[in-house]
Amino acid sequence: MKLKTIVPAIAILLGSTNIIAQTTGTFKDTRDGRTYKTVVIGTQTWTAENLNASTFNNGDPIPEAKTEEEWKKAGIEGTPAWCHFDNDASNGPSFGKLYNWYAVNDPRGIVPKGWHVPTDTEWTIFTNFLSGESTSKKKKAQKTTINEKSDNGIKKSGFLGLPGGYRDEEGLFHDYGYDGGWWSSTESDRNDAWGRGLYYLYGNVFRYDFSAQYCYYSKSNGLSIRCLKD
Repeated sequence: MKLKTIVPAIAILLGSTNIIAQTTGTFKDTRDGRTYKTVVIGTQTWTAENLNASTFNNGDPIPEAKTEEEWKKAGIEGTPAWCHFDNDASNGPSFGKLYNWYAVNDPRGIVPKGWHVPTDTEWTIFTNFLSGESTSKKKKAQKTTINEKSDNGIKKSGFLGLPGGYRDEEGLFHDYGYDGGWWSSTESDRNDAWGRGLYYLYGNVFRYDFSAQYCYYSKSNGLSIRCLKD
């Protein structure tokens, strides 16, 4: 199933007057020594970059799936997998890795200790804080290109939602430089998983459902991950 833009059920305006100042910082992932930027948004502390880890917390490697066959096989078997967009490691420094939801939900832990993959409810707290007094107006963002590395209209929040694209369950890549998707740790009632999407035409976070006008993603898709502090 290919993820595609549909009429959104929820469109939350970002970059509102709630954002008065940013509290920023960094933390180091002791698994690989990588340093991530962080930002406090409301009562939550988020990483301001996508996860780029290749091991679980116990040191086990997260399997890399380069070919379409490898990616599709991981989805069918319900096993963890990651990739760079277009299997190009040069995309990693700016956009991180794409993971299927089986990596997100693996009991070995995909994000560093002291952090977690946000739940659907925690994502809603984030968007509610940024919505301010207006949820009806749309803020058109500058068209995103790979070189410009636009943030899809949420620059004021410090979240920096760069459009790293996604990988569908067949192993095909889509929308790099235009769209981005982020996992939650919450399953939907259709046995898929909830997530959030950003699109270059809007300064909003979208939550979809392909049949019921909300948003869930096939667990076999490859999306980005943000870490939320415990």
